[in-house]
Amino acid sequence: MANIFAWILFALGIVHIAFGMIRFKAPFFDAVKAGFVGQFGAPEERRTAFWFLVFGPQVMLAGQVAVHAVAINDLWLLRLVGFYVLAVSAVGIAAFPRSPFWATLIVSPVLIGASYGLI
Repeated sequence: MANIFAWILFALGIVHIAFGMIRFKAPFFDAVKAGFVGQFGAPEERRTAFWFLVFGPQVMLAGQVAVHAVAINDLWLLRLVGFYVLAVSAVGIAAFPRSPFWATLIVSPVLIGASYGLI
């Protein structure tokens, strides 16, 4: 089960990027057309697009590390990923209660529980 949830975490990163490209297509490509470098400071929608799209690969990385930890049975590493994702999820939900951080809040306890042999 831990492997499934590790892959779900990875997939959430892909979904984050895909949604970001759909939601922020115009401001992102406007910044690219303007030269990319230094183009995400303003307006606010460009800054939001940048941070939204940068966060997706980091979620993918967390998922990939969790997949690797499950594959080599490194329970400490799986636990570490689970706790990091849990912390980010909790802060994200506190800051933005109506956000998709709830998805990672569901995934992280499963990873933590699996690392302790509970799941």
